[in-house]
Amino acid sequence: MRRPLVVGNWKMNGSRTEAKELVAGVLAGLNRIPNAEVVVCPPFVFLAEVGVQLAGSPIALGAQNCSTEKGGAFTGEVAVAMLADVGSRYIIVGHSERRTLYSEGDAVVAAKFAAVRAAGLVPILCVGERLDEREAGVTEAIVARQLDAVMDMEGVAALTQGVLAYEPVWAIGTGRTASPQQAQEVHAFIRSRIAARDPETARKVRILYGGSVKGSNAAELFSMPDIDGGLIGGASLNAQEFLAICAAA
Repeated sequence: MRRPLVVGNWKMNGSRTEAKELVAGVLAGLNRIPNAEVVVCPPFVFLAEVGVQLAGSPIALGAQNCSTEKGGAFTGEVAVAMLADVGSRYIIVGHSERRTLYSEGDAVVAAKFAAVRAAGLVPILCVGERLDEREAGVTEAIVARQLDAVMDMEGVAALTQGVLAYEPVWAIGTGRTASPQQAQEVHAFIRSRIAARDPETARKVRILYGGSVKGSNAAELFSMPDIDGGLIGGASLNAQEFLAICAAA
């Protein structure tokens, strides 16, 4: 049985005060989420303080990105070991905003997945298509290419040490959400793609949905057989909304 997982991606939002208040609000509602695993991913500069606040709680700390390098002359980059040192257990790799705004290709994303896994942390690998790609009917080809890049580099079994997240780019921050059926179709495709290489890995790996998930639509999305939770953006910035999503999981 795959345990539900909800990951809050704060993106580039908040202040120290807002981060402290948001975490306090989520911690106050822990009784509402007894069965789901929960992760929060603040901006880099808040990681250490949020980690201290989460200490002793069942909520894990995650980071939004990382470098492929272990250290050295890479101004502005943050190494996986540094993120682990401040308490991060999870790291998001290949988010659509990194792929589109910062031109991170499949090879770079695969290398980041490998770097996170090598350090003993859990990579959250994001895959998904743009609106024009969905309308062109190439969703599966795009997702397969992104997924295969990691499986080809790391081997299919490596996915059991990570988490996958399907995020249709056209549904991120737009208010548009893939219908539960649309999301399930792609999740099922991802699982079948993995199963073609290793059925046991496909059975075990958790696949999250990300794209305008809210408290009002989370339960229906999470009821789909291949959707194991959510990668939550904007709604994770409101403690009560985030808790409602976690409760649905």
